[in-house]
Order: sequence, then structure tokens, then C-alpha cells
Amino acid sequence: MSGEATMALDVESAQLLAQLAESGAKPFHLLDPVQARELLAGLRPEPGGPAMQHVEELQLGPTRLRVLKPDASVRGAILYLHGGGWVVGGLDDFDCFARRLAQRTQCTVVLVDYRLAPEFPFPAALDDVERAAQWLVERRAKLAGAHGTLLIAGDSAGGNLAAVFAQRAARHAEQHWALQVLIYPVTQADLDGPAYLDPQRQLLLSREDMRWFWGHYLADAGQRQQIDASPLAARDLQGVPPAVVLTAEFDVLRDEGQAYADRLAQAGITVIERCFSGQMHGFVTLPMLRASDQALEWLGEQIEPWLQPV
Repeated sequence: MSGEATMALDVESAQLLAQLAESGAKPFHLLDPVQARELLAGLRPEPGGPAMQHVEELQLGPTRLRVLKPDASVRGAILYLHGGGWVVGGLDDFDCFARRLAQRTQCTVVLVDYRLAPEFPFPAALDDVERAAQWLVERRAKLAGAHGTLLIAGDSAGGNLAAVFAQRAARHAEQHWALQVLIYPVTQADLDGPAYLDPQRQLLLSREDMRWFWGHYLADAGQRQQIDASPLAARDLQGVPPAVVLTAEFDVLRDEGQAYADRLAQAGITVIERCFSGQMHGFVTLPMLRASDQALEWLGEQIEPWLQPV
């Protein structure tokens, strides 16, 4: 929807930003990592979300996993990688969204608490994703159902990790993953494009915030063009799973998400892409915004054809 007319920012999003400003909340790039994690925790929904038939938390090496199974019979399993610029975010911050996703898709969701930068910079998070993915593959029948589908999904930095993982799986000829779901993913490290310089997009996530996140995750700017950091830099996308790509109109990451969807399509990969008008970065996992429900419903509709009947 690249050519659509520009809308105003969603009223509820504008109200949320005003509330944050009134509370004295500072942007991520003016905080240290610990303060930034506290800021994200402050946006965390009240504990709750849909009840699950089974919830389990376990330690896999240095990585924690939370397994959310919505029902005794499931149609697949989703390995979910949360956003937060590789620096912030954890299981509790994304538990509500993971439960909603599990309920909507009737899939087991495995939420990955990958290690965060700067304490654990690139490629620690990717190593954790690889470990969690292997764990899920080995337990496929139990977690996804006898003939269940495996999906890899993530938002923002988690979308980056999901896209990189999907490319790695293709290079290793791993055929386990039926679909990749990328929610406003980070796909490259050039912060000088039109989207980053657009003053209307400096909202919950800004250009300076992304500079801060990249600085913690991969401090050597010369290394950021490698495909394990910038999936848009990959020359060969043959064999990666089909993709669902969701972007937001007022997001500094919009153009690179669209560019990655275009690159996948050019490589002959099945891609479904939608830009949500009037929305900002982060809206999908903020249940206080009605657009979050709309996005989840759309994602569920796109995932549906890939799932096995119960």
C-alpha cells in the first residue's frame, strides 16, 4: 500500500504518546538500558490475557522459554521473537500478546527470552533463537500437533531475528518452517533514508532511538551490513519460507519492511504485505489500542491457510 494517501496518526496512539509525555517519560536514546527496560515494562498490559490450557516456563541453556498452549488440540506452533531493539523486552512484556496470538491462531506459542544487548551483543540473540528453534523442532509433535505447522514470527528487532533465522534455515536446507511472520521488522542499518528523516515518524520509536539500539547490539557500524544483521542485504533469498509482512504508516521502519517484502516477492517467494494506515511502531503489541485487535485479526486471517485442520 505504498501509494496510499497519508492519514493522520491514530487518535488513540496520539493520546498514548501525550500521556507518556505528561508522565515525563524520556525517549529510549536518553536512557541507559536498565531505565529503557523499565520504560517498556511501564507499557506492559495488566497481567491477564486469554487463559491457556497449559503454560510452562523452562530454561534452555542461557535462554528462557515460555510455552503457551491454548487448547488440548492445536493446529501448529509459533516460535515468537519479541521486539525491543535487541536491548529491552522480556517474557512478561509480551506475554499478553503471545496469549492473544495463541488463542487467535489455535497454535502453541513459544515465547523466547533471548539474551539482550549490551550485556550480550550480536550474535548472542541469534544463537538463542537457533537453540530455541532446534528445541521446538525436536518437540514438534507434542507442541504443534501430529501434523502441525511450524512458524517463525517476531516484531521489530524480533522481526529482524525471524527474517535472519529464516534465511539461515534456507541456506541449511531446513524445511521445517512453513511461514515467517514479520511485524514492522528491522531489515537494514542505514538510518539516513526518507522514513528515518521524516519528522512525522519520530514517535514511540525514532531515528535516534534506532541509532541507540544498533549501538548497543552491534557497536561496529562496519559490521552491520552482514546478512545476519541486515537481512535486506542478502543477495539470494531462494528457499526462504513464504512471508506475512506487516508495517505501520508512521514508523521509521516502514520503508525497510516494505523493501524486504518486495525483495522476497522478486525472489519468487509468496508474500502477503499490509501497511496499517495511521499507525505507529509498536501498536500491534499494545492492547490498549483498538488497532492492535485489528492487526491481530488480520494476522490470524493470513496465517490461517498455512495451519493444519484439527
